[in-house]
Amino acid sequence: MLILKSLHIIFVVSWFAGLFYLPRLFVNHAMVEDAATRERLALMEHKLYRFVTPIGALAVGLGLWLWFGYGFAGGWLHLKTALVLGLIGYHLYCGRLLRDFAAGRNTRSHVWYRVFNEIPVVILFIVVFLVVMKPF
Repeated sequence: MLILKSLHIIFVVSWFAGLFYLPRLFVNHAMVEDAATRERLALMEHKLYRFVTPIGALAVGLGLWLWFGYGFAGGWLHLKTALVLGLIGYHLYCGRLLRDFAAGRNTRSHVWYRVFNEIPVVILFIVVFLVVMKPF
């Protein structure tokens, strides 16, 4: 079980790294004017999204294995699961934003992306406190 927990943490940290960086690329993409830089950012966004998607799937899969395989229980786990579902939605929405940028259909400002970039930070704080403190 400790190996599974360790792998779960490694994949969660890696997934979050991608979810922190991808919207930061969106901030830069929304600010840039020249076509060459836009294309370079679109390529970076695409490659990062392709890289972190399976990492996120592994993080979720290992979490489910720990939950159902080892019988973790408690209300904190249900709230954590709801937050992870929200994070999956956030990840998928990033994919939609990525496709909009690639097609030249972005309608959001860099300020919006700066705020959007903070969502996974808030989720991370809440999840870590839930896991460590198990308040209910």
